[in-house]
Amino acid sequence: RRAGTPAEAQACTDKAVELMARHGIDMALLAAAEPGVDEIGATRVEVADPYSAGKARLLGWTASALRCRAVLHQIGGARVAAVTVFGFASDRERVEVLFTSLLLQAQAQLLTQRPPHRDESVAAYRRSWLHGFAVQVHRRLVDAERRAEERAGQGSAGDPGDPGVPGGTELVLADRRSRVEQ
Repeated sequence: RRAGTPAEAQACTDKAVELMARHGIDMALLAAAEPGVDEIGATRVEVADPYSAGKARLLGWTASALRCRAVLHQIGGARVAAVTVFGFASDRERVEVLFTSLLLQAQAQLLTQRPPHRDESVAAYRRSWLHGFAVQVHRRLVDAERRAEERAGQGSAGDPGDPGVPGGTELVLADRRSRVEQ
């Protein structure tokens, strides 16, 4: 079913982002309880023109917000051929799912974007719009992840994190971030 208004669409998107953030924390805690289940690895994602650099930024910033790191593979000028995402398997999976959805949304909206003045470049305007879209997505994802971490850190009865995981949620997530950075 489609959202009837932009506000409904925004509410649906916000809820999906919140659920993905909670899922990421749940997967991290499960992996901490069973070492070796959720390993660090890399996923290469091909990025096609037009606007490959903007699409790559969207992917890289989505990855960054979800505890992953990204390397862009440029092929000349501002063109990007692919992005390699490094992180735990469950986080890379979240990145792929969200990026696919976000890319579909961005591409649909890009087609409607036109500069306010006739003498402006449509391509430049659309590149700027895509950059702004990626920035907003990153902010929303970072906020959703932070809120989910705070809620998970409070535990069900005010305990600091999951009692079944040594160190609790905060330490598990900090360890995962550190391992991905390394």
